[in-house]
Amino acid sequence: MKHLFDVLPAPRDADAHALQDSTRTLTRDALLQRVQMLATTLRALHVRRVALHADNGIGWVLTDLACQHASLVCVPLPLFFTKQQWLHTVNACGIDALVTSSPEQFAAHFPTAAPEHQRLREYGLTLLVQPAARDPLLPAGTGKVTFTSGSTGAPKGVCLTTGQQLAQAMALAHAVAIDAPRHLCLLPLATLLENVAGVYAPLLADGSVVLRSLVELGYAGSRLADPRKFLAAIDAAAPDTLILIPQMLQFLVQAVQKGWKPPPLQFIAVGGARVSAQLIVEARRAGLPVYEGYGLSECASVVSLNTPRADRPGSAGKPLPHLSVTLDDGEILVSGNAMLGYVGEARSWYRKRIATGDLGYLDSDGFLHISGRSKNLLISSYGRNIAPEWVESELLAAPAVAEAVVLGDARPYCIALLTPASPQLDDAVLAAAVAAANARLPDYAHVKRWIRLSRPLAGQAEFMTPAGKPRRDRIEQAWHADVAALYAQTETEENL
Repeated sequence: MKHLFDVLPAPRDADAHALQDSTRTLTRDALLQRVQMLATTLRALHVRRVALHADNGIGWVLTDLACQHASLVCVPLPLFFTKQQWLHTVNACGIDALVTSSPEQFAAHFPTAAPEHQRLREYGLTLLVQPAARDPLLPAGTGKVTFTSGSTGAPKGVCLTTGQQLAQAMALAHAVAIDAPRHLCLLPLATLLENVAGVYAPLLADGSVVLRSLVELGYAGSRLADPRKFLAAIDAAAPDTLILIPQMLQFLVQAVQKGWKPPPLQFIAVGGARVSAQLIVEARRAGLPVYEGYGLSECASVVSLNTPRADRPGSAGKPLPHLSVTLDDGEILVSGNAMLGYVGEARSWYRKRIATGDLGYLDSDGFLHISGRSKNLLISSYGRNIAPEWVESELLAAPAVAEAVVLGDARPYCIALLTPASPQLDDAVLAAAVAAANARLPDYAHVKRWIRLSRPLAGQAEFMTPAGKPRRDRIEQAWHADVAALYAQTETEENL
């Protein structure tokens, strides 16, 4: 299995749109022609690993598929990565070519612009070439390296074959079972879930993919900042299917409750973080056909999914048929489509089974339930992985902060409990310390609100271990009402 066009079914309508953005459309044949032309250009340049740093659009998909066609390694770079994060990614993967909509951002590291390829220029993209500083340590067969948001400043790169991605997409197309769906991409295409389930799967079902820039969708950085644009994009596209993260689903439910009338959607997948059963129920009452799933990049995205044929709200659905889920002392283990391994970590290569770090169980009917994580990793309601220790270390870098505990699992942003270095310190000093820490963090890890503690946690055995580590569950329980009030205050302000 070499690339997507090897396995696409023959289109029933040769003139039907395969891809559509705000200004242009491409049929299947036109897309293939452009993919072949760009693949030829990339081969002629003798590049091997192509980073893709671009907004959602036809150009992004074209580059991704051209890398498949030319048997090159594609490395999508999320636009919300900090400079330090994308530098880490470029260096770790030995990138020797870059397709970007922001060439000036990379000029110091990729000073050579290749002769502009007409099809890239048409989509506002530039191809930059630079000999790699070193050869990366990648497992054989790597076709894509996907980097998550990263639980720390240096995210890990998950290596996947093209065959693994397409096997996942075919399983999803079969599970959703919608003929020729019209899918609107609402997540950044650098997100593996949208890449595999939002582009490959609809095309494999003889469908079409509607693409809008992140600005058109209402994004600012990694956050949805203009909900009106978000709703307008859905209205204009009139899609059959969507993929959402919990925060987006919550917004759509509220929008319906305020009078928004959604188009006649057939299937909405929601994942990326825990979703409450109550939210699923409320969404369906609002006329939104929502189905929760569960997955991780190490398993090529989706592991399990509820569907109209097999549905249990409150669960993460049944595992896809080509995957096997087992449990080891409550930890979820997945085999059947395990990643090749992590970039630069040979000890992680070619494992048959992935230990997810998530805790859960399979019920008597085979539905997977997620109950928590074995580590402290926070996953925001935007689906971003955040290690609280990372954010806390930035907060504690300020002399004014004696203690910091960061919370925010399944929430839209992080909050912190802060103990000042001195009781006499003014709140303005703490606010400045938070602002300084945020300036060093990507926006998805920013501390948006904080609570000042009147008494240090140190010395309180119920909240701190003898080694000085916070007992997070107990702290979150003790300050539950204060934390809930902070988030409720934000929701109230945003609704005014």
